[in-house]
Amino acid sequence: MTKTPREVDGLKPTTKAEREARKVFRQVEAKKAMTEYEIDQKAFHANRERLKAERLAREAAETPGAAKKAKTEKMSR
Repeated sequence: MTKTPREVDGLKPTTKAEREARKVFRQVEAKKAMTEYEIDQKAFHANRERLKAERLAREAAETPGAAKKAKTEKMSR
């Protein structure tokens, strides 16, 4: 009688119910990970937009000559 690799290692074979349960848990974990990723992305984009608005407000508050100078410096980079 030949033993399967699982029997040699001492592991019991998984039942259909165990396989289905693992499948469901993997799907739940994947959905949770994607939700966390989406939340992080929304926070990142909101922060980037806030910082952009602050930068534009600072540039607009500068004197007209200084703003034009800063704009041409950016273009020459």
